[in-house]
Amino acid sequence: MAAEAPPPRYTNPVVTPVAADPSVIRADDGRYYLYATQDDWGDGGGSRYVPIFTSPDLVEWTYIGDAFSWPPAWKTGGGFYWAPHITRRGDLYELFYSASLWGDPNPCIGLATARSPEGPFEDLGRPVFCSEDIGVRNSIDPFVWDEGGRRTLIWGSFHGIYAVELAEDGTRAVGEPVRLADTRFEAPWVTYREGFYYLFLSAGSCCDGEWSTYTVYVGRSESLLGPYLDAQGRDLNAGGGDIVLAANDTWVGPGHNAVVTDDAGADWFVYHAIPRDAPRLRNGVNNRPTLIDRLEWRDGWPLVAGPSATEQEGPVVSAP
Repeated sequence: MAAEAPPPRYTNPVVTPVAADPSVIRADDGRYYLYATQDDWGDGGGSRYVPIFTSPDLVEWTYIGDAFSWPPAWKTGGGFYWAPHITRRGDLYELFYSASLWGDPNPCIGLATARSPEGPFEDLGRPVFCSEDIGVRNSIDPFVWDEGGRRTLIWGSFHGIYAVELAEDGTRAVGEPVRLADTRFEAPWVTYREGFYYLFLSAGSCCDGEWSTYTVYVGRSESLLGPYLDAQGRDLNAGGGDIVLAANDTWVGPGHNAVVTDDAGADWFVYHAIPRDAPRLRNGVNNRPTLIDRLEWRDGWPLVAGPSATEQEGPVVSAP
């Protein structure tokens, strides 16, 4: 029987040098696996094509390689591979990801699968859909919600947040998209708690160094397809949204989060942010490491007391 280790102590950041847009899953081996946006770490190793990290406790992370040894070839004109979302269907780990260039007129969402969370990942060889296919501009930032085998893909970046049902094999959209939130937002993540779906979204600029304004907002709904309202009853489709996490004296641009529940039932916010005193790597890349902080619930609404800059008590995790 797995032993419950005492909570580790940690100080942010927990994943360096760069691990933006983190998505996390716990595998059968008891370890956590984190997938992040493609970046050049400025160490001579070139671009990491969706880097993968692993941890026994959500605090100590080790880089173990990339999801792709070479970028998928189906995207016309090439692309940048970012904002991955890892999920599982049966024995397969499914990695949904964004394929886009800055200013790309037709960004796409792709899919790769593997039998192990470490890979190797085999790409579908075509998009799940592109912006022109689905009728939603800047179709990036995928998140997949699985409810009894019925899966819904939620996505969007500053042209509305949308949801659409996926085919059983996850390789294409079926039905018509439904708009969940307005054009202020990107980077959706959904968590279900006590009868409500909570939709976390990021707004502002992710990648302007010390001038980044990324901030996390939330709304909740009794239905996955909304309407999502904030604590004042305002619709996220019409200017609503409560702040969950914002910049402070140490960190700017916190956002693009995942939510992970530890073995004691506590929720943890996993996200990237930029240190005010070192906003870029030497090669000019935005310095966006991964941070974690406790997600507190107060009267049915989430709040993160962070980004933290001092030593904290970490998650309760049974030893793998």
